[in-house]
Amino acid sequence: MTADKTLSLDHQLCFALYAASNAMTRLYRDRLEPLGLTYPQYLVMLILWEQDGLAIKTLGERLHLDSGTLTPMLKRMEQAGLVARSRDPADERQVTIRLTPQGRALEAQVAAIQRDLSCLLPLEPKDIARLRAELRGLAAGLIARDSD
Repeated sequence: MTADKTLSLDHQLCFALYAASNAMTRLYRDRLEPLGLTYPQYLVMLILWEQDGLAIKTLGERLHLDSGTLTPMLKRMEQAGLVARSRDPADERQVTIRLTPQGRALEAQVAAIQRDLSCLLPLEPKDIARLRAELRGLAAGLIARDSD
């Protein structure tokens, strides 16, 4: 048994974040599965509903995913009829992702899921906003530190 209490699981911020992330992802997964979406695909859809017609590089930057992870997921989404991929005529290396009508139609269903899930969160809206801001700050700091 370790005498160093900082090595205790209960003292680990990383584990608290991991457990919360897993719990949140499970809540979404159970509701997204009937729509044919995985949680990462849902995140792509959120970005495209906000701004359609983005380059894969831009999607990757927003999601903090590399193209090796993102490209196979986008191919599956295209096969499912949710998005269409096209090469930029000005630069064949650039691939643009656009929503299909089927992908656009999922927006209302996902909005209903988000409303349902917000009722399940054990936090007030102001506390959710504060926590989200703190986590964004934490993520930005870790990303900046990692890129040094």
